[in-house]
This record gives sequence, C-alpha cells and structure tokens, in this order.
Amino acid sequence: MLQDSLTIRYYQRLTDASVELWNRGYRFDDIRLYLDGYIAALRHTDTLEAYHLNRLEEEMIRYMYDPSNFEAPELEPEPEYQRNGGGRFW
Repeated sequence: MLQDSLTIRYYQRLTDASVELWNRGYRFDDIRLYLDGYIAALRHTDTLEAYHLNRLEEEMIRYMYDPSNFEAPELEPEPEYQRNGGGRFW
C-alpha cells in the first residue's frame, strides 16, 4: 500500500491516464508502454526515492492486471416513472 502523498498523487495520475487511454481505444501493450515511459521519466528526474518509485511501479502493474479496472460500468435501466417526467403519468 502506498503511503507517501507524492507517490499517491502519481498513482492517481497514472490510473486516471490508463483508464482514459483505454477508453480512447488503446490497449494493454500501449498503456504498458506509457507506464514504462512515465516511470522512466520519474527515475531520470529523481522525483521520488527509489523505494517509493518501486512501490509505485508494483502497484501500477497490479492495477493494470486487474481487468475490473478497465470494464465499462453496466448502466441500470432508468425506471419507468423517471422516463415519464418524475412520476406523473399523463
């Protein structure tokens, strides 16, 4: 579990970007390349300590291998009374 606030921010950015890329039509290999480049840039700039960076990478890989993170939510059908103007049946 991530506990450093800066690492958590990067995790949130990466998860949001991953889902956005998925919704735009990119698939696992493309998203993995994006992740690898982002992690490499963080390593190059020494933004995070090595320990936090390794934990971030591990958590992101775990996130990417969980298929539920990239599924579209199933929408429930709208109840009949809401389709007819909020309960008024004319």
